[in-house]
Amino acid sequence: MTDTEPETHVPPDVTTHVCERCGRPFTDERYLALHRGLDHPSALSAAEREAFDTARTKEEEALQRFRLLALGGLVVLYFGFLMTYAVVT
Repeated sequence: MTDTEPETHVPPDVTTHVCERCGRPFTDERYLALHRGLDHPSALSAAEREAFDTARTKEEEALQRFRLLALGGLVVLYFGFLMTYAVVT
C-alpha cells in the first residue's frame, strides 16, 4: 500500500471484502470491484472487468440521480425565496 491511501478501520463484526492485490478492506463487494478497476486495471480477469463495469454503471446511475435531485432542490429553493420575496415586498 502507498502512503497516500487513507487509513481504514473495519469493525470486527462486519463482513469485509479484501483486495488480494493490495490488502485493502471494503465493506461492500461493489466497492471492491470499483477499487480493482480503478487501482489495478491491468491485472483484471474477465469476470472482474465485468463486475467493475456493472459497479461503475450503477455508480454513474446513482450519481446522475443525485445530481437531478440536487438540481430540483435548488430550483425549489430558488422559487421558494422568489415567492417569499414577492409576498413580503
